[in-house]
Amino acid sequence: MNKFLTIFLSVLFTVAAHAQIMDPVHFSSELQMLSGDEAEIVFTATIDDGWHVYSTDLGHDGPISATFNKVKMEGAETVGKLQPRGNEIKQFDKMFDMELRFFEKKAAFVQKIRFTEPEYDIDCYLEYGTCNDKMCMPPSEVSLKQKGKSPVEVEGDTKNIEEDRGQMPDIVKTEVVPSDTLNLSNSSSDSSDGLWAPVVDELKAMGGSDDIASHSLLYILLMGFIGGLLAVCMPCIWPIIPMTVSFFLKRAKTDKRKGIRDAITYGLSIIVIYLGLGLLVTALFGSDTLNAMSTNAVFNIFLFLLLVVFALSFFGWFEIKLPDSWANSVDTKASKTSGLLSIFLMAFTLVLVSFSCTAPIIGLLLVETTISGNWLAPALGMLGFAVALALPFTLFAMFPSWLKQAPKSGSWMNTIKVVLGFIELAFALKFFSVADLAYGWHLLDREVFLSLWIVIFALLGAYLCGWLKFQSDEVGGDLHKPMPVVCIMGGLISFAFAMYMVPGLWGAPCKAVSAFAPPMNTQDFNLNTKTVEAKYTDYEEGMAAAQAQGKPVMIDFTGFGCVNCRKMEAAVWTDPTVADLLTKDFVLISLYVDDKTPLAEPYEVKDANGNVKTLRTVGAKWSYLQSHKFGANAQPFYVIINPATGKPLSASRAYNEDIPAYIDFLEKGKAAYK
Repeated sequence: MNKFLTIFLSVLFTVAAHAQIMDPVHFSSELQMLSGDEAEIVFTATIDDGWHVYSTDLGHDGPISATFNKVKMEGAETVGKLQPRGNEIKQFDKMFDMELRFFEKKAAFVQKIRFTEPEYDIDCYLEYGTCNDKMCMPPSEVSLKQKGKSPVEVEGDTKNIEEDRGQMPDIVKTEVVPSDTLNLSNSSSDSSDGLWAPVVDELKAMGGSDDIASHSLLYILLMGFIGGLLAVCMPCIWPIIPMTVSFFLKRAKTDKRKGIRDAITYGLSIIVIYLGLGLLVTALFGSDTLNAMSTNAVFNIFLFLLLVVFALSFFGWFEIKLPDSWANSVDTKASKTSGLLSIFLMAFTLVLVSFSCTAPIIGLLLVETTISGNWLAPALGMLGFAVALALPFTLFAMFPSWLKQAPKSGSWMNTIKVVLGFIELAFALKFFSVADLAYGWHLLDREVFLSLWIVIFALLGAYLCGWLKFQSDEVGGDLHKPMPVVCIMGGLISFAFAMYMVPGLWGAPCKAVSAFAPPMNTQDFNLNTKTVEAKYTDYEEGMAAAQAQGKPVMIDFTGFGCVNCRKMEAAVWTDPTVADLLTKDFVLISLYVDDKTPLAEPYEVKDANGNVKTLRTVGAKWSYLQSHKFGANAQPFYVIINPATGKPLSASRAYNEDIPAYIDFLEKGKAAYK
């Protein structure tokens, strides 16, 4: 089944999966003259959708801040600090446990200077950090080099400042030299060493990194399909199926094919309506807004309250309904029309009538797809939902005899509703957690979250075993009637899941819920101290050690400010099998691309286009290694290589918390080395 899903995924959502150089931020720099003897150095950025550039002064424990750096500044001096300009977004990050400030789409950073001599010679650069919700780029630079005459008067000269300024251009603009792919071979002895030789083609031949986006889209499609199947089992839809199918078959007694064709058209109309709803969500919000909403505190509070309302509705406290006049009006128009339009209006009537049952399911589905930040997600989720909802109408119309074997309406439908109510209540806590972290309330730390989930799933188990009843269960049912075997088995599974989370109260990883629970650093009492750390943070040193030990090398391109790097270390490296492989069978080298330690001597390198770039820090050196040798520049990035030849032993990997796949990645590299 997994193999089938993988093939289906690759065919349906194929995106280039090879390691590649990305350039999500496009900077320019310029010198703007002000009045008197002052000017501004302005760095202006255009940022691709889904990416953001961090602002200034974020502190040493956070991601890469934007900083102004002087290489040479003759005839001028800086005035004040680097100033960010634009729509600065503030957001609490639960991984860094601090408020971050960043820019999306556009940003500008301005450094004011004052001229002190009649002529100036300026060589400076802006260093900045870039991330999206999946990966981070290494620290990047944009430079400005300019020399010329300043508006400062020469002593004894009769010309005034304005006349001097009249001879100068108001704006001197410099386009940024790309610095993602560097060629150290022009300036370093390392170029002759095979350990630095590019292996981009070899990695491409091996298949490259995982395509995370495709996996998430497949998940959304399947989640929508499952939601549609659950909706079919609701009391307001299941009884309609036989009546609707009979209508279409009676409508064309003389031509059975026409009845089947009309039923198929009815099913397609349902798909069009729900797919249109998904596209409408995308059109109203757009990809940028969807991505921003996923971490917006107010929006997450709204989602929390919405899902609680849906859960209470499923528990039978009240019923969510649209005005009856809406459904009656559409039904009347369907009766007065004919042809395809009447069938479409009948499908629309079904959508309106079934709103009380489908709204909570659609609401949960749209909530999940909206916070994914992917512009295609809402439409894809609704497509899966609509296909599953339309499927029984079409199949029963094609094979009417199946209706006799279908289960009758009954109390089992109410059981499904209540179970969904528990699930929606559990999901609601996930969104409250985001708001809690953003505002720093500390009301829902990890152990509190797990405690509530333990209670919710324990109560769900009690309900499925028949020990807990709701008011809606009293209608037309025997309260003392034993629960079906399927329900009891589900109750036992729910109890087991609740017990599984209990050790998490003392720091157990509980990886099955790690994507929902608050981060481990919010846990007040944590007995789990097991971590995997690299013994080497220098490439050459680690490679020499691996040769001496006769082990393959696993290179971890990471960063101090890389959120997803920490997620991989917490969720994947803590797995006993992964930890055992990394510590016993590999020499692990972690190369931090944002390491600010200065190199013994800065040196210049050239990229593939011949543009010159200066490497000044250890992090810049490792960033070059990743881009030049492996053809990638995002973190986290994992690659296994032979320490003797510098050649890759298996395909590279990026951010993906699939532990079995990561184990397979390590095992393949280990086997290839042997």
